Amino acid sequence: MEKGVLHKQIRDFFVRNFDVRQEKEDELETVESIKKGIEFKGTNLWVLIFATFVASLGLNTNSTAVIIGAMLISPLMGPIMGFGLGLGIYDFDLIKRSFRNFLTATIFSVITSTLFFLISPISEAQSELLARTQPTVYDVLIAFFGGLAGIVASSTKSKGNVIPGVAIATALMPPLCTAGFGLASGNLYYFFGAFYLYFINTVFISLATFMVVRVLKYPKKVFLDKQREKVVTRYVGVIVFFTIVPSLFLSYNLIRSSYFNDRVANFVSEELAFPNTQILSKTVTNTSEKQEVKVVLIGENIPDPMIEIARSRLRKYGLKDVSLVVQQGFGQEATDINQLKSMLMQDLYKNSEEVLRVQSIQIDSLKRTVDRYKSASRITSELIPEMKVLFPAVLEASCSNTYIMTTDSMKQDTVMLVYLKSKERINEKEQQKIREWLEARVNEKNIKLLIE
Repeated sequence: MEKGVLHKQIRDFFVRNFDVRQEKEDELETVESIKKGIEFKGTNLWVLIFATFVASLGLNTNSTAVIIGAMLISPLMGPIMGFGLGLGIYDFDLIKRSFRNFLTATIFSVITSTLFFLISPISEAQSELLARTQPTVYDVLIAFFGGLAGIVASSTKSKGNVIPGVAIATALMPPLCTAGFGLASGNLYYFFGAFYLYFINTVFISLATFMVVRVLKYPKKVFLDKQREKVVTRYVGVIVFFTIVPSLFLSYNLIRSSYFNDRVANFVSEELAFPNTQILSKTVTNTSEKQEVKVVLIGENIPDPMIEIARSRLRKYGLKDVSLVVQQGFGQEATDINQLKSMLMQDLYKNSEEVLRVQSIQIDSLKRTVDRYKSASRITSELIPEMKVLFPAVLEASCSNTYIMTTDSMKQDTVMLVYLKSKERINEKEQQKIREWLEARVNEKNIKLLIE
């Protein structure tokens, strides 16, 4: 086969399977479809408020199912995708509308969630809520690839149910509700951490939308006034620049922070794991001025020389300039009662989960054993009428699954043991005939025949 022909076949293969333009919807239809989801007034605004209440309830009660339901209800994706679309087609009016509605949705969501958490009787931060207070590099990747999936699906004729999936994956609503919890509880760490996560998700969904719109070559907005076109082009260029550059900076910082936290986690789990001692809390500070790992231990006190040995091994984990602070005991500074309660609850949950897992395995094993006995009993009751016709000399029969073990090798083998009682002696030829019939009848090759 000629080299040119092979290249053509490979190119045709990729075009046939990966070219999204084959099912592409008319650009104007897609643009109009996205524009419809931008406005936040009337029904859309009330749906957003109700979705915020549902998400806040889910975070308050630590219910993953309720949070997922709220993300499906929430119409937050509209203005975010509209912003990216506006950048891609140089529609400055669409950009302004999207940004204005995005601010409206964000402000109403935060106010609604703050009011909810102010009146909620449950004031303790649950695990679902805490998970939205510190973004990671994975949140960046989820938002970016989720945004790609959303705009690609919106550009096709089939569309499907991708947008709800993107809303769940990128999790726009829970961080906003967590920010409301931070305001209601006066915890600015929760507020800024959650809002940072929300901002990252927003930026990368918009960036992904912008990129796909440009790749699919959506037609740019036509301006009759060329001077106006130049101004809009300049503004869009500035917005794109200030969208992409900070997003790259955020990504770099998150990757750097994630790498640092992974090294700290490895160090703590390997070098500070002492018998009869547990890690109550771990606080990591990673700024340009200070790099510190503070660990609180409970249980038996660890001698200072052992802590110094652990401190000397920081370099091994790439933590050369990091200081290690170890606090022990139940002093007021060292121990936070809420952290202790949280740790005990986690241990209880893990232990309960392990007990349930073991019990589930045991139940499955018992079920299989019972099923084997039931199967043997059923087979016996089915074989008796047929055996009475085929082998009239047989008076009694019994089948059971059992194990046979050799005394030399202690090797265990599973067999079906068939016991027959006959009113007359059955010769070898007749025995072989019975065995072959049983093998075909019960679909079992390993049969042990006992005849009395």
